[in-house]
Amino acid sequence: MSLTSALEPLRARWVQLPGREKNGIRLAGLLVLAIVLWQFSIRPALGTLRTADAQARVLDAQLQTMQAMQLQAQAVQKQPPLGFDEAVRALTATTKQTLGASAQLVLAGERASITVKDATPDALAEWLTQARLNARSALIEARLVRASTPGGPVWNGVLVMGLPAR
Repeated sequence: MSLTSALEPLRARWVQLPGREKNGIRLAGLLVLAIVLWQFSIRPALGTLRTADAQARVLDAQLQTMQAMQLQAQAVQKQPPLGFDEAVRALTATTKQTLGASAQLVLAGERASITVKDATPDALAEWLTQARLNARSALIEARLVRASTPGGPVWNGVLVMGLPAR
């Protein structure tokens, strides 16, 4: 059975319909076509157009952040390497200055273990940044536990930093 023979009864019925009913069916078909076109073409495009400016602003902010991070990484790469003793002095000074009494530094070979107790998130983030920039040490391992206190969250645990070779 071909498509032409399957559609033959519909054609015969179409011919028998009065003009007014044919126009009504055509109008209904156009209405369905318009709804489908709106639903799957125009509406999604308008939604994308409405959110494009906000997305562009978010992406611009992310790009600026990434470029700032790139500049910071390039600045760190351009710094001359530190010797072991200089790195230890810088890490010790950074630890005392930023974390104060909440941290204890212990050297073991080319690694430094820093035990922190009740360190605030801001102080810990500042210390990590300063340790990376000033002492040129890299975080090798972190075993931290977050604790809640009435003054806000604090961190307890051990951070292991890599130092330059002796």
